[in-house]
Amino acid sequence: MSNSDSDWMQQALAQARIAAELGEVPVGAVLVDADGCLLAAGHNQPISSCDPSAHAEITTLRAAALKLNNYRLPNTTLYVTLEPCTMCVGALVHARIKRLVYAASEPRSGAIESAQKLFETGEYNHRPEVEGGLLAAESSALLTTFFKARRR
Repeated sequence: MSNSDSDWMQQALAQARIAAELGEVPVGAVLVDADGCLLAAGHNQPISSCDPSAHAEITTLRAAALKLNNYRLPNTTLYVTLEPCTMCVGALVHARIKRLVYAASEPRSGAIESAQKLFETGEYNHRPEVEGGLLAAESSALLTTFFKARRR
């Protein structure tokens, strides 16, 4: 079963909406194997799980690693609705994710193109292929709506 990048990002956005409904910052992720099959999906849940590391990327990588009984997840693509932070970039490197596709950039804590450009340092022993901006407007709108409602 192979979907397009846009289809997978829509699934990540659906996960982000679940996070928003739970009062979590609306970020979602899905991990797909080389055959285009879904391995895992997740969303932000640090508040509900009392776990500061429970970002969408981390929950998704954990679920896939348990499913495959391996902490390495080579030949996979991670779709996430927001540019990963420093912690999540570290997890992507350790998991050996082949490809990262993200929607919106994160000017405050994004570690790919925004606040930091970690893969440009040349210090990592693994670097995934990276594509940013896929369905960025939809992801940004979801985040903006969430934070406006919180401020009220």
